[in-house]
Amino acid sequence: MLRGQPGFYSYAIFERSNGWPGVDISELRIALKLDHRRFNYMAVADNIQRVMPTASDRQNGQPLAYPEAVFLTNPTNLTFKGQVDDKYEYSKDNKDNHVHGWITSDSQVGFWMIIPSYEFKTGGPIKRELTSHVGPTTLAAFHSRHYAGATLKGLKFVDGEPWKKVFGPVFVYLNSNSDNPTSFSLWEDAKHQSVKEARKWPYDFPASDDYPHATQRATVRGHLKVHDRYLERSPFPAKSAYVGLAPPGAPGSWQLNAKGYQFWTQTDGCGHFTIRGIRPGKYNLYAWVPGIMGDYKSDLDINLRPGEYKLGEFVFTPPRNGPTIWEIGIPDRTAAEFYVPDGNPRLENPLFINHPEKYRQYGLWERYTDLYPDHDLVFRVGVSDYRKDWFFAHVTRRSEDNSRLPTTWQISFDLRQVLPKAIYTLQLALASSAGAEVQVRVNDPNASSPQFSTGLIGKDNAIARHGIHGLYQLFSVNIPGNRLVSGPNTIFLRQSRGGYIFSGVMYDYLRLEGPAV
Repeated sequence: MLRGQPGFYSYAIFERSNGWPGVDISELRIALKLDHRRFNYMAVADNIQRVMPTASDRQNGQPLAYPEAVFLTNPTNLTFKGQVDDKYEYSKDNKDNHVHGWITSDSQVGFWMIIPSYEFKTGGPIKRELTSHVGPTTLAAFHSRHYAGATLKGLKFVDGEPWKKVFGPVFVYLNSNSDNPTSFSLWEDAKHQSVKEARKWPYDFPASDDYPHATQRATVRGHLKVHDRYLERSPFPAKSAYVGLAPPGAPGSWQLNAKGYQFWTQTDGCGHFTIRGIRPGKYNLYAWVPGIMGDYKSDLDINLRPGEYKLGEFVFTPPRNGPTIWEIGIPDRTAAEFYVPDGNPRLENPLFINHPEKYRQYGLWERYTDLYPDHDLVFRVGVSDYRKDWFFAHVTRRSEDNSRLPTTWQISFDLRQVLPKAIYTLQLALASSAGAEVQVRVNDPNASSPQFSTGLIGKDNAIARHGIHGLYQLFSVNIPGNRLVSGPNTIFLRQSRGGYIFSGVMYDYLRLEGPAV
């Protein structure tokens, strides 16, 4: 606690010494539970806040497809009857998870978790995590496998492996407004406080030698460009790109990193970036650019000590084999641009009705069968609109006996002239996958062997947990020209794994490329 501060700071230092036995840590977090008789209003964003049911309401309810999702059948407050409660409906990406918490029923006191930095959190800026939920409970989730699954080995240590990491500090903030008590004023004040805390990062008060202060950290500056000669002849600025320093690894490996620290920023309109407050250490520079497919990683190992560094210019050459013939979606690592249906009226959270993030509703995986009762999705290039005609998740079909069947989507398109000896490329960028296998067939849905298969992929469970993305993956599929014809063509995307309600993928972006020119 600091003098004059309306709250307290909390952090943890985890350490393993040489010779310790192996261990797998699946979750690290601070969990605070409040008095349910006083705190009943929860806020995690400007448009995600409401009066919440109680823990006893959940206990008296009916569990749905998994224990965290409960249909409220006999709540104390009868306005909640018939609603669904699920803590995963309130998850947020690390980069957006600055403040969340609870307000008393008389709107006079707020209790907030403020997370001023995510440098210590697992998975980087777009790792999704829990916030606050029924209890009333509020969390500072440092590490988990949520929205990643067992693919994220995370904090798995072999015998004898040493390690040390500082998680936090986070700030538990209390505010009050007895003169004009409203939930809005308390929330706005908590947001303002979260901005103040972020500006003070790194804090100057932790006395531990394991927490470097501002003068003991580094700042780097650089410039990122994109070179895609099929878009522009010369390299162009990477506008609003996410650029980060994370432990050395392969492109995109930061998604799975938990043992080290990560430091991220966004470029300006000219592609320039500055990253401040970096702990001394060895890093690679990673990036991705909204609107551009793929992951960037610099070939340089960057060794930092306290001070300022000018890294110079970096050029990202994204995956590309030829000119675009057609594309579906926006390469932004989410499925948010695709068609997200309304929820089942009998299983809804009213907060997310007509909400811009209605993917948070429970049970949307069931809506695919409702919308396509007799046949699977067919997308006609040049006619269909991915915002209306491409379901946001390629899921299984519910049969009459309630079993789960594989589904095959079709992309129909015309080609004027095919070069039979050339190679075409289908780029498949996935925003999420769970117990799925995508098989690609060209012009023959019954071919015994697919042109390509992802194999069994994914454990991120974003479909079940009301996410719009999990872990990003990219597959480049070579299609010999002799598999295509001049005139009408169809690519068949078969999600071949059935039997499980949540098997499926979310596509981020699809693109068919012609032969290189």
